[in-house]
This record gives sequence, structure tokens and C-alpha cells, in this order.
Amino acid sequence: MTAAQALDGLLGAPGAAGASLASPLLAWFDREGRKDLPWQHPATPYRVWVSEIMLQQTQVSVVIPYFERFMARFPSVAALAAADLDEVLHLWSGLGYYARARNLHGAARRIVAEHGGALPSDPAELQALPGIGRSTAGAILSLAMGQRRAILDGNVKRVLARCHAVAGWPGEAAVARRLWALAEAALPARRVGDYNQALMDLGATLCTRSAPACGRCPLAVHCLACATGRQGAYPAPKPRRERPVHRTRLLAIQNPAGEVLLRRRAPSGVWGGLWSLPECGPEEDPEVWCREHLGSVPERVAGLSPRHHDFSHFRLEIEALRLVLAAPPAAVADGDGWLWLDLRRPAALGLAAPIARILAELAEALHIPPGKGG
Repeated sequence: MTAAQALDGLLGAPGAAGASLASPLLAWFDREGRKDLPWQHPATPYRVWVSEIMLQQTQVSVVIPYFERFMARFPSVAALAAADLDEVLHLWSGLGYYARARNLHGAARRIVAEHGGALPSDPAELQALPGIGRSTAGAILSLAMGQRRAILDGNVKRVLARCHAVAGWPGEAAVARRLWALAEAALPARRVGDYNQALMDLGATLCTRSAPACGRCPLAVHCLACATGRQGAYPAPKPRRERPVHRTRLLAIQNPAGEVLLRRRAPSGVWGGLWSLPECGPEEDPEVWCREHLGSVPERVAGLSPRHHDFSHFRLEIEALRLVLAAPPAAVADGDGWLWLDLRRPAALGLAAPIARILAELAEALHIPPGKGG
């Protein structure tokens, strides 16, 4: 029997997939679906939007505390639009993929300026905003506005790829088109928001990447991967490539007052818009760097613990040095992308996790109690 014949036997005639999936999935959702997530109460367009952006490549358990802090500080689109990017990045620190926060902030300002402070209900207008793609728009429109729109996040791709035995990596254009067609065809006439939430819940809790709980899955009898025992074959993984290693040297420079020099990174690229430590090339002498940039030389230079940070496309090996200046610097005042940070005073700054950990080590060396640093 071919895959197509097996699929016809499981799902019935072409076009019947939607009816086949929706009924058992919604019944399962009513019994076991997640209905107590913080962005569901209330499920406003703004709250759903923020949650969907945070949930991109991030697990629900990680997102919840970030979402709650974010909502407490920015309860509306207007509040987010009025905020400084520094504060937005500060609340995002540790969540990673910081372009999401920059796009969220930029989109909020456009929503206020161009849409009267309300997220547009037109999918084209919604997708024209920074950081909102087709699936995110579908989630906002269906979960918060009741529109009949499909979604295709990572969990949904896995469920549909297994049910329909869609070969290939979903990142490939042809595979993505096939999955979108299946997602659109399966939409029920009613309760689309619940249906989409059920798909996401199913992928997150039962139809997991490894060891799927097929015995408890409401779609098992409709699933070609389950019927053929090939759950692990769908969806195909992203083609593996050797992840390159990049290296950097970070300078934790302290002036005689104990303040640490920070520099804002460029708006785009790795850690875009975040505050970081100055970088010094491996061929450069850190003492010469201080003399040229600060007009002062360090009286002490010490190595901090080596560390690394994994990005999606490369590993960053970090060499960190602590330099204590012998005299107040003659150059680099606050402003123009530079900042002397007093570790004894909290500061709402966007910091990447490795930078925050280095600053915590420096604060500990200065005997500053935890939580008192920036």
C-alpha cells in the first residue's frame, strides 16, 4: 500500500481532513486543553500578540514569568509604545532572540501612530508590522478576534506532518506550502480559536518531538505516522551543519569609583541594541586599548572565568578580563552609546545573559549583595 492509499484509508476522501481532525481534537481540548495560561485571561489582541512573540522558540514555562512582568509594566499597546527601548530590553533580558523585543517595541509605536492604538484586524495590515508573520497573525486573529485563520507554529507543523505523513523539513518552501494548505483545509467552521489552541496544546503536551504519547492522542486513529510506526520520521529535522565557533574578548573595565564601562551594541545583529562590555580583538593589547580609548591605563588586569554562549547558528567563546583603571578616565563620558554603570544602583538596562553574569561576578567581588547590581 502506498502512503497516499494509507492516508486515504485513514482520513477518508480528499477534503475530509478538517472534519476528521476538528471533532476529536475539540473534544480533547474541552477535557484536557490548557485554559489557564495568563494570556488567556483576558485574551485581548495585545496580550495574545505579546505572548505569541515571546513563545517563538521558547517554552511556555519559561515565558510565563516574563509575560507577567511585561504586562505589569506595559499593560497596553500605548504603554509599550511610550517606553524607552532600554526598559523593554531590560524586561526581555534572559529570554533571548532580542530582535523579538525590538520588533515588538517598533510595532507598538506603529500601531499607536497608524492604527489608533489598536491592533489591526486585517491580516495584511497585521503582517506589515515588524515581527508579525503569517502564523503569528493567524494566532492573534483567531485566538483574540474570533476570525477563521490558520496557524502554523512549530507544534502545529509537527502534528500536521505526522498526521499527513508530510516528508521533508518544514523550513523548505515546498514543505511549508504543503503544511499551510493542510492547515487551511482542516479549519472547522466554528470554534477556530479553540481548535488552534488545541493544535498547539497537542503538539506541546502529547505529540512531542521525542516519545510522543500516541496512546493518549485524540488524533491517533487519523495519524498516518502512528499507523505506520514512523512517528520519528515526521517532520524531517533541519539538515545538520557544523556550527562555527566565534571568539571574542570582553573588557570589564572599572574606574576608581568601581563603575563598569558599558557600550550599546548596534541595533541589528547579535545582541542588537543591548548594552555590552567593550570588545578588544585578540591581537590587541587591552592596556593599549584603555590608553587609546580612555586616556588611562589599568593598574590591575585579571582574567575572569572563560565561558561560552550558544546561538542558533554559532557558538560564541568568551574571554573576559577585568581591568581596574589607575586613574579616572580622560575620555568616554556617559552618552553617545557609552555608559559608566554603578553596580550598587539598579539600572533598567537590556543586558544579554552572559553580560549580566559577568556584572554579577564583579558585584560579588565588590561585596555588593545580590539584587543590588544593575
